[in-house]
Formats: sequence, structure tokens, C-alpha cells
Amino acid sequence: METGRKQVVCYGEVLWDVLPSGRKPGGAPMNVAYHLRRLGIPSVLVSRIGDDTDGRALLDFLSGMGIAIDFVQVDEQYETSRVMATIGRDNEVSYQILEPVAWDFIQYDPRLSTLIHTSDVLVYGSLAARSTQSHATLQQLLDHAKYRLFDVNLRPPHYTPELIDGLFRRADAAKLNSHELAQVSNWLDIGRGSEDERVGRLQERYELGEIIVTKGAQGASYYTPGTRRDFPAIRVSVTDTVGSGDAFLAAFLVQKLQGEGNETLLELATALGAYVTTKTGACPHYSRADLDHFIWENTLRKREDKKKPHN
Repeated sequence: METGRKQVVCYGEVLWDVLPSGRKPGGAPMNVAYHLRRLGIPSVLVSRIGDDTDGRALLDFLSGMGIAIDFVQVDEQYETSRVMATIGRDNEVSYQILEPVAWDFIQYDPRLSTLIHTSDVLVYGSLAARSTQSHATLQQLLDHAKYRLFDVNLRPPHYTPELIDGLFRRADAAKLNSHELAQVSNWLDIGRGSEDERVGRLQERYELGEIIVTKGAQGASYYTPGTRRDFPAIRVSVTDTVGSGDAFLAAFLVQKLQGEGNETLLELATALGAYVTTKTGACPHYSRADLDHFIWENTLRKREDKKKPHN
């Protein structure tokens, strides 16, 4: 992709994550848009909120973060989404996602086609595609996108194998975690063999130029046809994992849009994903300088570890 001024459109849910520590703005597309802005890439959110106090509070948050809200629609019938997030003993997060909510009814607007056509990336997931209306709008937007990135992000029971298959077929690239890879592989009857073999079958079936597999503490792998590059995770003391995958995806896009080579394409992504797990909520306040300092500290720690004698 060319360097210069870029813009990313994030399509789907915007909501309040209700955490044990309190409520935080959330939703994977919004989280990605947030981190893109923190890292200096203009982002536009396409979603829908209710005509209520929760919705207005989300608009205030988005505006304050510099995320364009021109395409966040307001629904007079359905409420702004709230999700109950529970953090388990292993720091994994489970979600109770109610329906129907406002973002189940994202309407097509001809202005959206112009927006997508003039943007560099369209990021979309599976959750907002659970409803007939928002799924239909997404399909129209995908027709105009230059680069379509599918963030698989399975949230049971809000998907079917048929839905996920259709969303893969529209993608140029996909991100999924190791559990999602196993589940999708079983659906498609390609679950046998190594990770490389399963990813290769996915690439062949859907003609995907890029697949990213995230693996928590085991890091992440970046696949293009015939190649794989592994990126180790950064060891941190985890506060919660809410939104870490979204931060990872945003940082990947930043590096890709800036023309980073494949050898280092996920280095910033693994760093930001780890950094976010040390904070509470999906959208902590930070600057690029904060992230650079975090990376510098990790580099020093690794150097010190290498100096230690090994028995």
C-alpha cells in the first residue's frame, strides 16, 4: 500500500462494556478505530446507537477521541447496546450480548459508498452481521472496498457456519485467534494437520492474501501464500484482556499502511496488544510515546535476560 495520508473505516457494533470495575466504551470496530486514532491514522466508525443517554455519551467519547461520527446513525426505536463482560480466573473474557439493539439496524446510505471508495481499508467482523439489516448493509459496502479485512471475532451464539463462510468469501485478509481457527477448520472439514496446513487450506479456499493467527501468550503468526512469520508475545502482568485483539489489529494496520516489511509487520501489534492487557478496559488513554517507552523497556528486559547465566 502507498504511504501518505490514509483512512480506515470500521463497520459494526459500538456499545458499553459493563465490567466488574465499571462501564467502558467498547465494541470491536470502535476499539480498532480508537487505537488507530491513538497511533495517528484517521478512522471512521459506521454504526448505530439509540436515541438515549447511553448513545449520547458514546458520541461524546468518540468525538473526544477524534473518531469521525458522521456515520454513526441514531435509532429512535432500539436502545444503545450494553454488554455484560465477565473476566475469568485465566483473565479470559466472556460476554453476554443482548439483542436486538441499535447496531442491528445499520441502514445503507449512498454516502457510505463514497466513504468506502475513498478509504484505504474496511474492517468488519461477524457480530454486527448477525442481523439481516446490518448484514445487508455490510454486503453493499464490501462491494466498494479497496482492502477488506475480516476480524472473525466469534461471539456465541451470534453466528452460524454459513454466515462466517460468507464473510470469509468477501475478505482480502483475515485475523482470528487459535481457538477460532480450530472452530472454523472443523466447520470446513479442514481441521486435520498442523496450523500451517489448516491456514493453507483457508487461504486456498477463500483466496486470502493474508491471515493473522493470534495465540495469546504464544504470540502471533502472519501468513501469506507459502510463507509464515512468527512474532513472540511480550511478557506482562495482565490486568484484563478486553480489547487486546482489537489493539493488535489496529497496530497491524498502522504498520501495513506505512509500508512496513513482512519481517517486522506484527512487532508493533504484539507490543500494543500486550500493553493494553496491562490496563483496564479496551480503550485506555495512552500516547505513542507511552507505547514506545513500553517497547523500549521490553527491549532492555530481553537484553538483561540474555546476560543472565543459564544453568
